[in-house]
Amino acid sequence: MAEQLRLMAVHAHPDDESSKGAATSARYVAEGVDVLVATCTGGERGSVLNPKLDRPDVWENIAEIRRAEMDAARAILGVKQAWLGFVDSGLPEGDPLPPLPEGCFALQPVDVAAAPLVRLMREFRPHVVTTYDETGGYPHPDHIMCHKISVAAFDAAGDPKRYPDQGEPWQPLKLYYSSGFSKAKVMALHEGMLAAGLESPYTEWLDQWDGREDRGDRITTRVECGDYFEIRDDALRAHATQIDPDGFWFRVPLDIQRKVWPTEDYELVRSFVDSPVPESDLFAGIREAVRAA
Repeated sequence: MAEQLRLMAVHAHPDDESSKGAATSARYVAEGVDVLVATCTGGERGSVLNPKLDRPDVWENIAEIRRAEMDAARAILGVKQAWLGFVDSGLPEGDPLPPLPEGCFALQPVDVAAAPLVRLMREFRPHVVTTYDETGGYPHPDHIMCHKISVAAFDAAGDPKRYPDQGEPWQPLKLYYSSGFSKAKVMALHEGMLAAGLESPYTEWLDQWDGREDRGDRITTRVECGDYFEIRDDALRAHATQIDPDGFWFRVPLDIQRKVWPTEDYELVRSFVDSPVPESDLFAGIREAVRAA
């Protein structure tokens, strides 16, 4: 019997796994891939972004509520999930920015913070790892730190000389950065809405795009997963404190999304297998290697 393929998605907070790459995860679960979400922090310092839940009792119990939300989202996506145990850094605001809270995730030394992720990689033995690029996708300190420890752990997990107390070495074969909203994607969704006679939620985004960095030209891999957009949205709504079910993210009908941009997109940044780009599968080159093993 062929070895089961394994995918690890490393995220900063509970809810990130449902807003970034969730349809990809759901597709691979449906295909029999073992998918594990590694969540760096508990989201303890996150905001309550659903106005219906912006209440004192929710704020007082936000850590427990976010864990329960993660349980619900995990079940919807069909993935496994592990907590790395770090404390949310919060998103600093103001000018100048205030210092980050003592002991938070973003203030940990990278080599120390990477250790539990190395251990998890060696235990789960993923063939593919996904995470954020060096900007974190957006400049939240936990997202940037998530990027740093993901790259560090990917590079260390297969080296028996590094982290010798964190389990038997295992080298994942490919590392990807998830790509969010490139300008091309935003434009396609915007034009799809207008063509359907609907108001686009992206007009302001596009009007303000000049000067923003567009990383669309770094995309190497587009995973067809439109059939799983509904699962993605259900998982995101399970994080009820973090998303307004009547808000911005759900304004583009799924049929338009599937028509104009039916993929989730990635940048391949490390590979130990032959996988010429562009690709349509995170396991390109790996399936062949596993069969041949």
